This record gives sequence, structure tokens and C-alpha cells, in this order.
Amino acid sequence: MNARSYPTLHDCDPGSDDAITLLTLLGRLDVNLLGVSTTHGNAPLSATTQNARALLKLAGREDIPVYAGALTPLVREPVYAPQIHGVTGLGGVPLPSPSVPVKSEHAALTLIRQLCAQPGEITLLATGPLTNLALAERLRPGVLKEAKQIIIMGGSLENGAPRLGNTTPRAEFNAYADPHAFDVVLKAGANLALIGLNLTRQVQVTRARAQQLAAVGTAAAQTCSALLDDYLDRIGKLGQTVGALHDPCTAALMLSPELFDWEEAHVDILTDSGERFGETVQVGGEPNVQLVTGANEAGIYALVAEALRRLP
Repeated sequence: MNARSYPTLHDCDPGSDDAITLLTLLGRLDVNLLGVSTTHGNAPLSATTQNARALLKLAGREDIPVYAGALTPLVREPVYAPQIHGVTGLGGVPLPSPSVPVKSEHAALTLIRQLCAQPGEITLLATGPLTNLALAERLRPGVLKEAKQIIIMGGSLENGAPRLGNTTPRAEFNAYADPHAFDVVLKAGANLALIGLNLTRQVQVTRARAQQLAAVGTAAAQTCSALLDDYLDRIGKLGQTVGALHDPCTAALMLSPELFDWEEAHVDILTDSGERFGETVQVGGEPNVQLVTGANEAGIYALVAEALRRLP
């Protein structure tokens, strides 16, 4: 594979698992990361943007621009996840102070500009609420079709039946945080791959997996290990002993699709208020996503570890 063969944009809300995703991308010689766009989500926009900049500093890649995006969802009030990610989004894990300021261009405009400049070439990883993507689609209808592929971490589906959510009994966090944006993206006609909780729960986070990353020995790997330990500490207080490696599955799917199984499906999201708000459902109709259904856990962790080995 030729170096720099994956032109990529990462739209994210760091977040421990977003952080590991970003560092994985930065450790790959075959990824040309064109920019990082941030959104509300695991923490407020100011925090997620600061975290993205700090992670680039850690990796020695402050040449990659950061674009701040949506402060709030399209319709609903913002929701955050301090019980999982801490108030700042990255728990108590220390990171260096960034020295390069955020770009002035809004993330939605960045997505439009980049996708239109390289139609059919860019893979967009979306690991937070989909507000920036929906704004881009509303400002420039059809723009999401210009992506080579959009890989989304969000929702929860298995064999047509919803599984338990991680925010409400029925809803996954990213879908719940802005279901109206999720709906816009599902209806955009773009080439979408959907990674839900049914998939990410197959890629478990344990103390042993955290130690596997720590053993890599680089500062980036030590940071990722600390992020997983912090995550396990927090979910432990909620009665859980095993977590799920959500967002890095998006990078792994782009880089090593042979690690996954998927099927064509038509997925909708429920936006009416009530107990099913934010629930993703698989229904009949023309497929609108590649629904990822199976994963090679060991292969995904090996991919992440190898990428982190190349960072400072």
C-alpha cells in the first residue's frame, strides 16, 4: 500500500475513545489526515476542541488544522457524558498544552470545502454527534455524497432488533445527542458505514487490553492506556467491569476492512419525543448503510498498538 493513500477527515468529540482513534490515525503512514473537526458531545465544544489540539501536540502533529464546529445540536438541548468521560472529556489524564490556535473556519464549512475539493476521495470518520455533517448537508445539499465513504460510530442494531442503549434503555449516546442530525445524514444518500453498540461491544475494553497498549511504551500509547483505565474506573462506579472500544473501530474499518463483517441495511432513527427518542431501527426499504455486524477484536487492538508504536 502506498504511503498517504487515505485522505481522511475526522469529525469528533474527544472523549477517550475519540482520542485513541485520532492517535491511531496519526500513527499511520498511509493516512493523510486533512483536518480534525470538533463538535459538542462527550463534553462541551470548548473542551472537545481543546482536547483535539492537545492530542495533536502530544503526537507532534500540530501542523494538522483543527476546526471547531457545532456548539449545540440542531433541535434538542445539549447533553454531555461526564459520568463516562469526565467534565473535560478526557477524565484526569494529563495532556500537553497546545500551542497552535484553532482555525477560524466553522467545521461544517470545512467539510464542504474539503469534500468538494476532492470528490470521491476523502473518507470521513464521524465519532461524535452528527451535527457538523448535518449542517454541511443543509448548507450544501448533496455534499455528503462527495465523500468516498462516511464511517459513523452511532446507534445500536442487531438482526433488525434494537439492543440496549448506553444513554437510555434504547438509545446510543451519539444518536441520542442529536437524532435530528443523524436523520439528516441517514437521508443524504451518501456512502455510509454504520458501527453501532452491537459491534463495538464485541471489542471489549479490559484492564488487560489497557496493559497491552501500555506495553507499547510510547507516550501516546501510555496516554491511551491511561484513558482506558480512567474509562474503566468510571464505568466501574456504574457497576460495569468491561467496556467497549467504540470509536477506534471506525479507523480500523477504513484501514483493515477484513477485520469486520457487514451487511446492507436500511436504518432510520426515531426523533419523536418519548422513551424511544434517539433509537435506531432497521426497517425494510432500499439500503442506506453498510451495517457493520462483526469484528476481530484482537486484530483491532493489534492495529491500534502498531499505530501508537510509531508516535512519540
